This record gives sequence, structure tokens and C-alpha cells, in this order.
Amino acid sequence: MDIRRGDVVAWPTNLGWMMGPWLVYASLLNGASIALYNGSPLGSGFAKFVQDAKVTMLGVIPSIVRTWKSSNCVAGYDWSAIRCFASTGEASNVDEYLWLMGRAYYKPIIEYCGGTEIGGGFVTGSLLQPQSLAAFSTPAMGCNLFILGDDGLPIPPNVPGMGELALGPLMFGSSSTLLNADHYDVYCRGMPLWNGKILRRHGDFFERTSRGYYHAHGRADDTMNLGGIKVSSIEIERICNGADSSVLETAAIGVPPPDGGPEQLVIAVVFKDSDQSTPELSQLRLSFNSAIQKKLNPLFRVSNVIPLSSLPRTATNKVMRRVLRKQFAQADQNGKL
Repeated sequence: MDIRRGDVVAWPTNLGWMMGPWLVYASLLNGASIALYNGSPLGSGFAKFVQDAKVTMLGVIPSIVRTWKSSNCVAGYDWSAIRCFASTGEASNVDEYLWLMGRAYYKPIIEYCGGTEIGGGFVTGSLLQPQSLAAFSTPAMGCNLFILGDDGLPIPPNVPGMGELALGPLMFGSSSTLLNADHYDVYCRGMPLWNGKILRRHGDFFERTSRGYYHAHGRADDTMNLGGIKVSSIEIERICNGADSSVLETAAIGVPPPDGGPEQLVIAVVFKDSDQSTPELSQLRLSFNSAIQKKLNPLFRVSNVIPLSSLPRTATNKVMRRVLRKQFAQADQNGKL
């Protein structure tokens, strides 16, 4: 983001997320100031604060931008001091980000993707390169990126493709141990070799384009990214299974919208007795939302409830959420979800 002495940096976050410490160090080590706002970033009060503080680098997550655009709460405020935006936490939407650029005379948006367990980003945009909306232009310094093909092996470098993302084993700041789990099992077991070293699992589904840019397409495993927060499908399913007496089992799936943007939470439902009367799906969705927001996170929201006769499973009886995710994403593109 080219943060330098004299800059004023604002990024709605908290110290429990990787971007909290990032904000402190990236600003102060480079001689910049941090603009701290006490309150929600979703209204006109924050927009006025950005104007009055003369923020030069504004960080966002896509959900915030979507709210700004739909409510038009930033209209009438002067954001001309901004030199660039930055975005992380979720997959971005091209139309929403073109709108965001327009709030500051079309200054660039630098995409940034990483994780707490690697102490920062592994893929990013850069002011030293031509940028593409809602895309990354380069691996972060010291990182090697690999996209795994259908055979589980890395596709050749600089070849377009889509698949699960793997990281080179040597990265600045990356974890080597976990407090409550086996680090090797979580990040390395079953991963392919590269130059004699085992690649590191990350779990995101990535695309490399013919022009060399990278696009994030959400989680590849049984976790999902809702509002910038990684959450296990099992956590959500446990709550939904007990939300209504007619429910036999559920599968929680994060589905990327057809036009890009943050994942939407879709719940597949198998009822105990399909012949008997079952609750209206709209009412069931309200019940799921109420339970999830009360017991897990008040920001999570179910977008759709899909009834199924059974859930697809492997030979060892594991739910194949990836199959459902692909089916739901295709249905969403066809307007049938």
C-alpha cells in the first residue's frame, strides 16, 4: 500500500483479527498516523471522520463497501485525500469496487489476502504494477503460490487454472506449531512435494488468469468465510440441527455469488419425515438465523434454505460439502437457487 511518513491510515478492524496488529505495525513502523474511530464504520459518521481526518489509505472489507453503496451514506463527503484503498477478508465484487474508487477520484484498490497463521499476506496487489479490479497481481514478498490441479499436483507456473491454493513451505512469519492441534496434520499431511519440500495447505480456492492475475473464490474445504470470519460448517450445522424439531440433518455451505463478492450462507436441509408437513422454508430460514446469531455470531445470516432428500456422502459417510457447493453455485448462476 506504499504507506509512508505523513500518511493517515484507517482500517475498521480489531486486535483479535490479524489486521489489528497489521494496522499498528504497518502504520507506525513507516512513520504514518493511525486514524481511530470509536463506533460503527457503516454510517455517515465514519464517512465524515474519513473526510475530517484526511485519511490517505483506507482499508475495507467487501461487506462494508456493499453497505455503503446500498445506503449511500458516504455521499457528500470529501475523500480526495485518499491515495489508495486496501481490501481483505472476503472475495471482492468488481462493480462495488469500481463504485468505491469513484468516491476518491478513482484511486486504486490494493487487494490483500493472508491469514493469522502466516502472520500477514501471501498474495497482494501492488502500486508498482498495473492492477485489475477485485484481483491480486503478485505473491507477497518471500512467498511462492501453487494452484493444485485435479490430480492434486501443482499446475505449471504461469499457466492459467483454478484449484485449491498451496503455499511454499518457507514464508516470513508463518507458524510452525499450533497450541491445540498437530501443525503437520493441519497444514502438511497429504500435500505434494515441491523441490523436495512439502507444500503448505491454506484451504482457499484460487484462480490464475491468462494475464497473470489471481482471483479468490472462497474456501475449498469444509470451512467458509462469512464477513471476513472463517467458520466451520460443523459449527453452523450443529446449531441448525437443533433449531427445529422437523430437521433431521443439515449441511452449511458457503456459496460465492455469480457476480462475485463475499460468500453467502446456504443451508441444505433433510427433514425427518418428508411425507409429513414441514415448516415453510422462509420461516425455517428465520429460525436458523435466530439460532445462529444468538449462539454463534450476530453478523452471520442464512441466505437460502434448500430442501434435499439426502446429503451426498463418501464411502466413509462424510458429507461431500464441496459437491453441494458446486451444485448450488451453478444453480445460482442459472438463477435457480
